[in-house]
Amino acid sequence: MKDVLKLDLGCGTRKRPGFRGVDSRKFEGVDVVADLREAWPWPDASVGEVYCSQFLEHLEAAERIHFVNELYRVLVPRGTAAIITPHWGNARAYGDLTHKWPPVTEFWYYYYLAKKWRDANAPHNDFYRCDFECQLEYTISKRLAAATDEQKRFALANFRDAAEDLKASLTKV
Repeated sequence: MKDVLKLDLGCGTRKRPGFRGVDSRKFEGVDVVADLREAWPWPDASVGEVYCSQFLEHLEAAERIHFVNELYRVLVPRGTAAIITPHWGNARAYGDLTHKWPPVTEFWYYYYLAKKWRDANAPHNDFYRCDFECQLEYTISKRLAAATDEQKRFALANFRDAAEDLKASLTKV
């Protein structure tokens, strides 16, 4: 069996150890220069794992759909992707003027990336070709480090800047 790839998409100068670095610019550590808004250069079912941190929020809505469709295409069955974006309720999501609207939210991951949900609730969204299981977690503000779990849940639900990042773990169905 041939080896499957591990890709760090949008790695910039901080390529994850053990991964092939992919970026639109040839920074040190970038192994593949590619525009991920276009067709990806990897064959179907050739990638086992993807890491993508602080990149997806820079794409327009249609480009995000293209991204998840290409991600689905290149991942092996049950392949995984870790995608990290600024949490939509954090000022970091809005402070960088290169971030595109709308911010990435939990709703998008849980609903639109799951074929079963789309088929039942949004059949007009047939431009999605992906099907992912998703688990989400949050990077909590350091100000809440000493808070109880109950206090953290309350802060996440009610306070701006309680969460710093939204971390999605996707698995190809």
